[in-house]
Amino acid sequence: MQANTLTPQKLFEPQVRYVIPVFQRPYVWEIEKQWEPLWADVRAVAEELLEGEDLARHPEVPAHFLGAVVLDQQPNPAGYIQVRHVIDGQQRLITLQLLLNAVRQVAEKYGRSRDAALLKALVRNPEHIIEEDDELLKVWPILADRAPFQDAMDDDPANDSGEHRVSQAIVFLRERIRNWALERGEDEASDRLRSLTTTLARHLKLVVIDLEPGDNAQAIFEALNDRGSPLLAADLVKNAVFQAAERQHLDTEQLDRDYWEAVSGDFWRKELRQGRLNRPRIDVFLNYWLTMRRAHLVPSDRIFADFRDHVLAPAEDVRTVLAELKSDAQCYRQLDNLAPYSTPGTFHYRVIEVMDIAATMPLLLWLLRPASSVPPPARDQALKAVESWLVRRMLCRTTLADTNSVVVELIKHLELQEPHDIGNATERFLAEQTGDSRRWPLDVEVIDSLRRIRFYSVMIPRRRGRMILEALEDSYRSPKSEDAHCPRASLTIEHIMPVSWEKHWSAGLANDADSRLRRDHRVQKLGNLTLLTSRLNPALSNSGWSGNEQHQGKREGIAEHSVLMLNKQLLADQVHWTEEDIEERSHALASRIAKQVWTRPV
Repeated sequence: MQANTLTPQKLFEPQVRYVIPVFQRPYVWEIEKQWEPLWADVRAVAEELLEGEDLARHPEVPAHFLGAVVLDQQPNPAGYIQVRHVIDGQQRLITLQLLLNAVRQVAEKYGRSRDAALLKALVRNPEHIIEEDDELLKVWPILADRAPFQDAMDDDPANDSGEHRVSQAIVFLRERIRNWALERGEDEASDRLRSLTTTLARHLKLVVIDLEPGDNAQAIFEALNDRGSPLLAADLVKNAVFQAAERQHLDTEQLDRDYWEAVSGDFWRKELRQGRLNRPRIDVFLNYWLTMRRAHLVPSDRIFADFRDHVLAPAEDVRTVLAELKSDAQCYRQLDNLAPYSTPGTFHYRVIEVMDIAATMPLLLWLLRPASSVPPPARDQALKAVESWLVRRMLCRTTLADTNSVVVELIKHLELQEPHDIGNATERFLAEQTGDSRRWPLDVEVIDSLRRIRFYSVMIPRRRGRMILEALEDSYRSPKSEDAHCPRASLTIEHIMPVSWEKHWSAGLANDADSRLRRDHRVQKLGNLTLLTSRLNPALSNSGWSGNEQHQGKREGIAEHSVLMLNKQLLADQVHWTEEDIEERSHALASRIAKQVWTRPV
């Protein structure tokens, strides 16, 4: 067999067909595990390319490695289009074709004609040389994927409504590309699409393995996919650091004891979930650390190369690099031990643990690291602003997909500010964001959204809804309360008017389908929810509001057992509980969230 590293331009520009054999599985890639990470990686390279002073010179930027494909060349007569069967990597090839075609479609509207023409040559063979229609496309999927793939590679808007994953992929990719291209307005769209085209054509790399006659395709496939024990990015970093130390005639054993031991051991080798993969904690930390230090998005597969090129290469003394790394590693290690109700501890719980927005970790690390010298009041003001920005966007059901970019731009902005002004600078920066993927929603938007949405149904996973109610409970407490904070992650969400309301809550309800649908909608609203202990919740689950001699009602049960201020406010003068009460409480809680819990500067 022959193995070569090729760019998409080298792979797809020849007149060739990559045919997926019938025994291969259908297309299975999806948004969270593959499409979103792939787009993030490609976008990171394109944005680094944009930073070059002259795009025409194609500045040196690190290539992004897409993985490997294994191809088996098929015999065909001279003069005909070459055919290769795809033995491994078919999901990757299909997605890459969809990505190239999505950029082509956007470029034809907002970019240069030469970029669209280049991309067209990478997805289609010239029509004047084909003998059959199925020779037009460079990649030819199995029958189950063929029709949706042909539709996706066409330009008919009517094809966008398909439910096949291929159909969903092209719509997802095209939307992300269009939003990114127009992020700075139509005047800059052409340059952005130019950098993206260059990235796709020349700055992505695949290892292409061409089998020769006699090669065992299955054996090679198994070897490529077999389990191994690959080197960690941290292992490569350590090797490079200590090689540099030797060149500087430093005592490497002493450096190991004084610095590297701080990032060694089982704690750092433990695997954590990062995106779609499990990664050792040390590699996760290095990813955050490099993103923070460079104020630049660093793909997870570029950790070592980024460290080598942008941290180690400019360093005159590796001891300064190791000292900084050790200090920040110790800071990172303490994040799980932050005082739980401090502002950093609250941010870590709500944003990173509950909302699962790890993209904010580089910012949290930057604000907490000693080298930044940010005073605690300014740090806390900054964290509260970022938390408000994220929670408000979540409550307004707007995308959080651009958080990575906003965070690195914010770090870059804050590095230019005086430490004491970091809090004000953060508020100003977020308030100045105007794009749909970046705006800091206004009070009226938050209140309107919370009054309309089926809160319990849309706050998925459930811990997000619980966190909102916990924060509301905190807002009712004060330093004079027996405990100033609501218990976290232990209470359960309870519907005051239950989801199964028919038995005890039907009195006075019109017996028609519309009334029942309206009630089914309202019982999921914020105003109908509260927090109870896991033991009290099932005891009251489907009870009526008021009880009788045989059964305790919800009102009596909550009054007897709950000590939450949220429930004290609920029960005050509440003789009945109706749909009108749900609406009034939804508005009251929504207003409290916008004006007292997660505020926004005017």
